[in-house]
Amino acid sequence: MNEVNRFTQVCTDLQQSPKTWLVTGVAGFIGSNLLETLLLLDQKVVGLDNFATGFQHNLDEVQSLVSAEQWQNFRFIEGDIRNLEDCHKACAGVDYVLHQAALGSVPRSIADPITTNSANITGFLNMLVAARDAQVASFTYAASSSTYGDHPALPKVEANIGNPLSPYAVTKYVNELYADVFARTYNFSTIGLRYFNIFGKRQTPDGAYAAVIPKWTAAMIKDEEVFINGDGDTSRDFNFIENAVQANILAATVTHPEAKNQVYNVAVGGRTTLNTLFEALKENLSNNGVNYSKAPVYRDFRAGDVRHSQADITKIQTLLDYDPQFNIIQGIEKAMPWYVQFLK
Repeated sequence: MNEVNRFTQVCTDLQQSPKTWLVTGVAGFIGSNLLETLLLLDQKVVGLDNFATGFQHNLDEVQSLVSAEQWQNFRFIEGDIRNLEDCHKACAGVDYVLHQAALGSVPRSIADPITTNSANITGFLNMLVAARDAQVASFTYAASSSTYGDHPALPKVEANIGNPLSPYAVTKYVNELYADVFARTYNFSTIGLRYFNIFGKRQTPDGAYAAVIPKWTAAMIKDEEVFINGDGDTSRDFNFIENAVQANILAATVTHPEAKNQVYNVAVGGRTTLNTLFEALKENLSNNGVNYSKAPVYRDFRAGDVRHSQADITKIQTLLDYDPQFNIIQGIEKAMPWYVQFLK
C-alpha cells in the first residue's frame, strides 16, 4: 500500500470504527490541531491541559470548526501531567494516547531548567505509568530534533545523535530512554516523533519563547521590526502542522511490530535558511494584502541553538508510510490567511 493510500485508508477505517484518543496538551498548538482532525474524523477525544502554554481560545476555535455532534465527542480535563492522579484519570478507557504536553523552548529551559525538567521528565514518566496501567493500545509522544545536539552530520538520521546543547534537549532525550526502558521492562510499546520546527495555525506569536514563523509574521503584520539571531544563514527543516498530524495518526494506529518502539523524524527533509524564510513570509503576506518593507535586524546568535537542522525521513516513510503533503512554501501559503485573520 502506498503512502497516501495508507493514511487515507486509516482515516476511513477510523470513521467506520471510532476509537477513544487522549491528547495531552490539547489546548496547545499541536494538540488543538490533533483535536480538530480527530473530531472531524468522528473520534472520541479526551483532552488534558493545565493551560501553562495552551489557551482556551484554541479549544473555542476548534469547536467553531466541527459540528455540534462532533464536539459532544470531546471531554476536557483541566489537569497537570506532573500529577499522577490526573494522568490516571485521563488515560481511563482510552485506546490511543498522543502525548504532546511539555514545556517547549530551548531558551526557556536555559532560564528555568527545573520547571522544564518537572514537566518534561516527571510529567512524561507519569504519563507512561498511567498509560501502561490503563493498558492503552498505543502511546505516541512528541520527541524533538533537539536530541541531535552537536552531531554535525546532515541530514539527521535517527540512530546518530550528539551531545545535548540545552536542558530542554536533555529532557527530550530522557523521554526516549524512558520509553525504551518501558518497552524492555514492561513490554509496553511506544513511538516517539522527533518534531522538526512544526508551524501552522494556532501557534502563538506571543511571549519570549514564541516560534520564529508566527513571531515574524505577527511583527510584519503590525509593521514592527523582525529580528534575526545570527547572520540569517542558520537553517531549519520547517514542517507544516498537517504533516505532523498525519505522522501522529499513522504512528498511533500502526500494527506492524517492527514499526513500534521506535523514534522517527517528523519533517519534510528540506532545509530553509532564516533569510529565505523572511522573504517567503514577506511575499506570502503581500499576496494576502499585507505589504512589509522593513529590512530584518540582525543580532547575536542565540545560546543553545544548533546551526543547521535537516531530517532524513526515510525511516518514517518506510515503516509508517508517512508522506508529507506540504513543503514549507505550501504550508506558509495555507497558514497565511489564518495568520492575517488572527494575528492582527
